[in-house]
Amino acid sequence: MALETALNSQITDAVTQANVKVLADSPALSLSNLYQMVSQSLGLSAQNAVMSQQQSNIIHQASTTQGVNLIYAVDTAAVADASEKISRADVPSSMVDVLGVLKALTRT
Repeated sequence: MALETALNSQITDAVTQANVKVLADSPALSLSNLYQMVSQSLGLSAQNAVMSQQQSNIIHQASTTQGVNLIYAVDTAAVADASEKISRADVPSSMVDVLGVLKALTRT
């Protein structure tokens, strides 16, 4: 209780209690501001990650489309010539030999 002054003691008690309430509320307010700032920062980082994934998907789709267009633009005669060279190189029989060796190794 406040000391006796020329003022009413109830008035001085009310003023000191109001000041104590303001002092007691300040840690809670500062923590709530901190929590709000952290949650907004996390929300923005999640939004940035989603936007980055969307842009990456657009780039991958564009590069895939370019690759397919490039494959379709290759001359048919060039493809036939390349496949003929591959068939002459005896690659299929070599692949069969490798497959046989692998099967023999896995059985043991």
